[in-house]
Amino acid sequence: YGFPVDLTADIARERGLTLDMAGFEREMEAQRERARAASHFSVDEGLAVDVDGSTEFTGYERLRDESTVIALFQDGRSVETLGREESGVLVLDHTPFYAESGGQVGDAGRIWLNDKECFVVEDTRKQGGVHLHFGRFRGDVLRVGDQVRPEVDARRRRRIALNHSATHLLHAALRRLLGEHVQQKGSLVEPERLRFDFAHFEPVTREQLLEIERLVNEQIRNNYVVETRIMSLEDARAAGAMALFGEKYGDQVRVLRMGDFSTELCGGTHVRAVGDIGLFKITAESGIASGVRRIEAVTGDRAVEWVEADEERLLRVAQAVKAGRDEVDDKVRHLLESNRRLEKELERLKAKLASAAGSDLAAQAKEIDGIRVLAAILDGAEPKTLRETMDRLKDKLGSAVIVLATVKEGKVSLAAGVTSDQTNRVKAGDLVRFVAGQVGGKGGGRPDMAQAGGNDPDALPGALASVEGWVRERLEA
Repeated sequence: YGFPVDLTADIARERGLTLDMAGFEREMEAQRERARAASHFSVDEGLAVDVDGSTEFTGYERLRDESTVIALFQDGRSVETLGREESGVLVLDHTPFYAESGGQVGDAGRIWLNDKECFVVEDTRKQGGVHLHFGRFRGDVLRVGDQVRPEVDARRRRRIALNHSATHLLHAALRRLLGEHVQQKGSLVEPERLRFDFAHFEPVTREQLLEIERLVNEQIRNNYVVETRIMSLEDARAAGAMALFGEKYGDQVRVLRMGDFSTELCGGTHVRAVGDIGLFKITAESGIASGVRRIEAVTGDRAVEWVEADEERLLRVAQAVKAGRDEVDDKVRHLLESNRRLEKELERLKAKLASAAGSDLAAQAKEIDGIRVLAAILDGAEPKTLRETMDRLKDKLGSAVIVLATVKEGKVSLAAGVTSDQTNRVKAGDLVRFVAGQVGGKGGGRPDMAQAGGNDPDALPGALASVEGWVRERLEA
């Protein structure tokens, strides 16, 4: 559906610009005319073909019908027959199969020939005035002019109806709870889920989502009868029916009403009463563009399955923390707080041990031209403790050049330090880059303190062994 035109107008207005709405409407109408071309349409690769007649949709009243094949297509070409296991597109004079439109996916099902299943419909789309049934032929031969019996997959259609009707309830709930500025910007209605995009200026909070969910489920329990009427567009607007912004409607429109809660223009398939939806459950909320939010949800059996899965997860957590269901949140909170305290204590002990180990390392330093040189690994030390240990070693050794290293989860952390009285002769940044280059890393820093990382722990002992020679060369230069 592209970037919403009303948001484009808002942005233009903020910048002192105006939107050519008349031009926009002209181009939109031209596009709709191209889509409405009933006698010529493109199938695959843009091939234009002729179809005599159009398809009458009978799927509001029934899921089965008696029909005549008026056209067949294969690989973008018009054909007279389809053979066994051949994929193709079938056009009927009338059909109960709903074609993809208004966010609702097309119907699937079967087509029978001589009381035998002959064509599996995988998708239904509309081009101009005809419905295109995409699928695979299972019989011996199918010909233009054959009398067939199309049959919609009733279970799939029902799931789609649950989600489509729930989308209308969701739209009305959003406008009541978030404000009249909420406008539909797109939707997807499938058997498994629904997705609804709408204009809103900020993320929907968890509390708001719960309130929206409660309001929709309250309407489901009210079990309003879903009423549909064909009326003039003028009468529909007078009755308060919501229309999609920017959508072009004919003189006669289909109005869908759910009690006093929702009235919209809609050509999709729906439940007979909203109680059929059973349960509505929001599964996600996100932003998809500036000023456009998206809500995803499930209904009916899928919503029950979602709740059951949540219950199962809660039960597993309760068992893991050895708490009753009503005590899980308190127990988990207590465990997390306890874990944080233990982690802090562990960090303190590690730092203490590393510091002690660092102090012991002072005895390993070698003297070169009056400077103590030390390069060592601190086993088990956290990377952030290297600097603390470095400061203690500087104080203890006096004039010194030091490189400390530790390895954690296969990654090398390095720290190089030079006492301030020697930074004119040796730079910590140069030293740490020299060592890091040997362990597959890089780094840098100040003349007195520098840090680096690497990803080759096996090369670390050799790299540290080379420090003494590197320092000696600098001092003799």
